[in-house]
Amino acid sequence: MTRFVSTRNIRFMIREVFDADSLTTYPYYDRHTPKMFDMVTDAAVKLATQLMYPVLAEMDQNPPVLENGQVKVHRAVKKIMAEFGQGGWIAAGFPESHGGEQIPLIIRSAASFVFAAANYSASAYPELTAGAAELISSFGSRHLIDTYVPNMLAGRWQGTMALTEPQAGSSLSDITTIASRDGNGRFKIKGIKTFISAGDHDGAENVVHLMLARIENAPSGAKGISLFVVPKKRLDDKGNLVSNDVTTAAVYHKLGGRGIPALELSMGEKDDCHGWLVGEENKGLSHMFQMMNEARVLVGLGACAIASAAYYAALDYAKNRPQGRPITRKDPMAPQVPIIEHADVKRMLLFQRSVVEGGFSLILQCAMYADLIRVSAGDEKERYQLLLDLLTPVAKTFPSEYGFLATSSAIQCFGGYGYCEDFPVEQYLRDIRIHPIHEGTTGIQAMDLLGRKLVMKNGKAGLLFLKELDQIIQTAQAFPGLAHAVQALADAKKQLETVAGVCFKIAGEGKIDAFLADAALFLEFFALIVVSWQWLIQGIAAEKALAENPSRKEEQFYKGKLFAMHYFFRYELPKIHGLSVRLMDGDHLTLDMDPEYLTDY
Repeated sequence: MTRFVSTRNIRFMIREVFDADSLTTYPYYDRHTPKMFDMVTDAAVKLATQLMYPVLAEMDQNPPVLENGQVKVHRAVKKIMAEFGQGGWIAAGFPESHGGEQIPLIIRSAASFVFAAANYSASAYPELTAGAAELISSFGSRHLIDTYVPNMLAGRWQGTMALTEPQAGSSLSDITTIASRDGNGRFKIKGIKTFISAGDHDGAENVVHLMLARIENAPSGAKGISLFVVPKKRLDDKGNLVSNDVTTAAVYHKLGGRGIPALELSMGEKDDCHGWLVGEENKGLSHMFQMMNEARVLVGLGACAIASAAYYAALDYAKNRPQGRPITRKDPMAPQVPIIEHADVKRMLLFQRSVVEGGFSLILQCAMYADLIRVSAGDEKERYQLLLDLLTPVAKTFPSEYGFLATSSAIQCFGGYGYCEDFPVEQYLRDIRIHPIHEGTTGIQAMDLLGRKLVMKNGKAGLLFLKELDQIIQTAQAFPGLAHAVQALADAKKQLETVAGVCFKIAGEGKIDAFLADAALFLEFFALIVVSWQWLIQGIAAEKALAENPSRKEEQFYKGKLFAMHYFFRYELPKIHGLSVRLMDGDHLTLDMDPEYLTDY
């Protein structure tokens, strides 16, 4: 175990739970071996420990500043980008034809988890670059790919997503950035983008924005949005980098994630900002959803990673902090015991571990589905795609919302010290708070789940998920130690069917506003069942391992895994009962209330 993740748990998840080694039987991944997968995760831990974790506090305490039109970031950023480029981390998932390693997403996700746990802000720079480069590779012309992708994969040029605008927020159909044809196959761009992570900095030679804009006279709404490459600096006729009229208007001063700048950008103030169309006109939003969906899972991964770092900080403190005595020990002169021996501290630590390892399992499940989509065809491919689509809003939201609560519990384990800068948990709490907002708020994810994902293709994704529950329940019945969890998940499945039926009845009556009014509560309800499913999968793997009479050290790991699983089933899953009461109530309080009632006269 390092100071921020458990390498033993990563091995357990990759090998014993998801059998990532099986991917090497497919031609696309057959150049890899289990040993190579271990080497990747070991190298990630080494890089994170030596390069990223040491500057965690420094990057927080010395946030980016805007000086003479240039955003200056911590000096480590340039080295991190170079190391990630030279080491092949940015290109790791790309096909060999694009200079990549074709490493499965489940392995790359494990590495990303390590990087984000060590230093979330630092990890975001190469992650954003990889996502933007992949988008260009998927939909861009050969000219765009050749011009931008190699420099991005090398870590020399930064990549971003430039979607949000001040007046539009998450309502992308309301964006007003305009693209005008210039007659040379290019477009002139005018507009403002806001909250653009890594939108400008001196840790890279150039910044390449994947930007949504509306071509003049395009249809209104989402149907008229196109996608463009808009670099900070463009190449002139001689191949030199020159200004592209992209200006940093402001650097936001943030609660957390201070190591990476969030900016407001202005394009075309001098009428000299050029953009290049990516893919088809008016298809920008559908193209961008590739990066957005990947980014949503990455947000969940990042939140899970920060909560992991907070958990291991709290665990270490609880083991070494003596305070109090067992309540059954009356002698005030008896020596104090480490606080980890107190039941309530153990409860808080179990809560943290159950959230971190349950959320991480869900992230890897999504990654495994993505890997299988790549190597499958026909009905099998559709099955994996539907399950991935269904679980994406959950993978983004559960680690974000519950990870924040877990990190808060980490502070509680420290007591007053946790509230001070002497320990890193106060930074972790600040860093994690953005995740329920990033890449679509919890409310947006909830409406996506209930209003789109569960009803698409006549509810096929939801039915496939119910089959997944049935399969794991049946498998787990072979292990007596899992009997309570098996029954609890079976009961939860029935409750899910009942609650969903009530919700869909409301939708069938045409009351769409009522149907979606409590979507966020439905998402929490559904997420608790999804993560319980993931915990039962882990429980089966742990029971199988214990049956093999492992060493004492390994036995402790597996028994600890089972205690965390039982905690989630006995403490967290029961919350669905209260949520189901609300979801089936039939009262529409939030819809019926006049906003004026919130005003205090």
